Amino acid sequence: MSKSNSKESNTRNDNAENGAESMRIDKWLWAARFFKTRSLAKAAIEGGKVHHDGDRVKVSKEVRIGMELTIQQGFDKKTVQIKALSAQRGGAPQAQLLYDETEMSVARRELLSSQRKLHNLARPEHRPSKKDRRQIHKFKEKNNQDSVADWHNDDAY
Repeated sequence: MSKSNSKESNTRNDNAENGAESMRIDKWLWAARFFKTRSLAKAAIEGGKVHHDGDRVKVSKEVRIGMELTIQQGFDKKTVQIKALSAQRGGAPQAQLLYDETEMSVARRELLSSQRKLHNLARPEHRPSKKDRRQIHKFKEKNNQDSVADWHNDDAY
């Protein structure tokens, strides 16, 4: 009797370690460290930030190994393929073993990140001084009057 009981408990432990065949998506997102808490994962799902095959998912959606999810966090939109399931939240190295981000997703995120950085470089380093503002207003007024005068001259033709 004890041998069969220990064998059953070992089987249960193996299933728990390898993960079940399916689990709730909010729990998997939490275990894979996409969100700090399950309630944040739930809020993101309800807010339409998580998609499967282009469709919004519900919090109770069951995920399985091999499914592809699109997760939006801030500016970043990641497309990941589920490699493993885990009911426990582990460290970051263990969490990264639960999924693979697609190459296209990584390339797209890097491109958008570099574009955001370049956009930030186009900003002036400081606010305009009072003198600078006067020059800007003078420039705008001069150019605006010229364009209005040209517009009126075009009507004469």
